[in-house]
Order: sequence, then structure tokens, then C-alpha cells
Amino acid sequence: MASQSKRYVASASKVESGRKYSVEEATKLVKDVATAKFDESVEITMQLGIDGKRSDQMVRGSVSLPKGTGKSVRIVAFAVGEMAEKAKAAGAIEAGADDLIKKISDGWTDFDVAVAHPELMSKVGRLGRVLGPKGLMPSPKAGTVSENVVKAVTEYLGGRVEYRSDATGCVHALVGKASFAPEDIAENVNAFVEHISGTRPQGVKGAFVRKIVLSTTMGPGIAVSVARS
Repeated sequence: MASQSKRYVASASKVESGRKYSVEEATKLVKDVATAKFDESVEITMQLGIDGKRSDQMVRGSVSLPKGTGKSVRIVAFAVGEMAEKAKAAGAIEAGADDLIKKISDGWTDFDVAVAHPELMSKVGRLGRVLGPKGLMPSPKAGTVSENVVKAVTEYLGGRVEYRSDATGCVHALVGKASFAPEDIAENVNAFVEHISGTRPQGVKGAFVRKIVLSTTMGPGIAVSVARS
């Protein structure tokens, strides 16, 4: 078993074991424990009262964070004509239809998000074997299949994040960077928690939000106490 670094141990000592911090306390503490030599990402994990192995209880979608994520996102857009041109003008690194589909079929996947116009999904669907395993396949639930491709590109560049519950019933998301002001991280956390709290699947009994933890890329987890649904 690998031993923990002195840096991590020092950071973990600042987090009181067994304590649940308020969002305001946690977002201040998360900056204090981010001691790596780079701008660490701040992530949220929410354990939900769902059966993560049941498709009818899967929680999936996307949400725009008011303060953005601080992450540079590379987006491609499946669109044609003027819409493709506007998508590139809005910040997409590539936009097109048949030509873009061929490029990806040939192995190019150097991007983080793919958005598509619904009319092109019959063609984009052929990329399922390439994009599916990488979590890059456009989806209506994630907001990446849209009549307004340009708006989708703008929203993802501005701080929209996707989430999907895993087999353990948890959802994870980036909610900022350690360099953010504590109040900006807190605003993003509150927006994400409020959004997830409103996605409760039918048939779920008992507490929906069971546990919330904030952490940085290299730091310890910080349990957060918030209103639960």
C-alpha cells in the first residue's frame, strides 16, 4: 500500500474528522488544503439514494454553473451551412457534418464535448463505437443534441457541465478551481446541489441526497452539510 505524501497528510490534518461543514466553511477550507504547485480543480461528489445499476433511476444531464468552471473546453459541433460557421465563430474547434464524421471515424477524438443538431444524429449515430466509450456521444439528456447548436456551444464554453450517476449511485462534477474566490465556488456548489436535488427519479424512497463531499485534485475530501431532499 502506497504511503501518503507529507503534503497530503498536512492538508488532511486541517479537515476535522467526522465534521460536516457548511458550504461557506467548506469552500474556504478547500482553498486552504489545495497546496499543489498547480491550480487544482475543485470537484463535488454527491451520493444519492438511488440504485445506480437500474436504468430507470439513472440521474443524467447538464447544468450551467453561474461562475463557470475555469476549465478550457474543446468543443466540436455537428452542423451544416451557416449554423456550422456560427458554431465555429462561437468557439467550436471544429464544425461540420460528413467531413467531421469521417475525421472522427479515422480516430481523431481530441475534444471534450460534442454537440449536434437533431437532424444529423442519424449520421452521428454511426460514431457510437468511437464516442460512446469516451463519454462523448451527443445526447438530448445532456443538452448536447439541440436545435440551437450555437447556444449549446456557448453554454459549454461558459461553464455548463455534464453529470451522470455511476454504479454506486454517485454523481461527480467540476465546480471550479482552487484559484476561485470562496464565494464563487460556493455559488457553483449551491447551483449544482439545487439542480441535482430536483432530478429525483420516480420510485426513489427515503432521502435522495445522502452525502456531499468537496475535494481538490490532490487534496482530502471535505464533507458538506446542506439541505437535503
